[in-house]
Amino acid sequence: MTSRLLIIDDDPKIASALVRGLSLHGYVAEAENRADLGLERLQSGAFSGAIVDVMLGADSGIELVRSARSIGVTIPILMLSALSDVDHRAAGLEAGADDYVVKPFSFDELVARLQVQEQRAQAQHPEPARLSHEDRTISIRDTAVALTEREFDLLVLLNSSVGTPISRGDLFDTLWSQEGSSNENVVDVYIGYLRKKLSEDDFGFEIKTLRNQGFCLQGRAPQSDDN
Repeated sequence: MTSRLLIIDDDPKIASALVRGLSLHGYVAEAENRADLGLERLQSGAFSGAIVDVMLGADSGIELVRSARSIGVTIPILMLSALSDVDHRAAGLEAGADDYVVKPFSFDELVARLQVQEQRAQAQHPEPARLSHEDRTISIRDTAVALTEREFDLLVLLNSSVGTPISRGDLFDTLWSQEGSSNENVVDVYIGYLRKKLSEDDFGFEIKTLRNQGFCLQGRAPQSDDN
């Protein structure tokens, strides 16, 4: 699978150069120049890694990383900066960055560091969870959890749009609109059922609630046996 990276840098020239250079090394990279929007995109779960500049205009890349970790973002994050002193490197790593790259740098070095962090992340979840349509289960390693038909359909729908939130209304319309006695609160009830069952093991992903946006899967998407 091609790695999708988020570049958070307020310098458009550097961001553009990173996107182009990383694409030549087989990555799909996107750029964001604002810390607040960068944090939202990291939270979406749509990226497998990120490169964050220490200086983001009036904002701090270090604080951005700290905030990302505090809300459960677990993907590899590399910090990028012209500041090479030990205190800045230590601050970035203490905030939750996985590595720190000092400008100027070669793309070969940057890619090598990215690959090391990707391999470490992969080792934590060597195989994705599996969704079985035959018996409506989700399994990983030696754990298999049986789901009801509606729970399974809800998880499959969320899995079809990993990293992109689906609104409560859209989930309701797709799965419950034909039932005249239901209302949108039933979505929250079934999200709760799924979260409780998925807490039985680490399946490599979480169901996140994004305020005013809806629900989405964040993490490594389970594989479906109908693919």
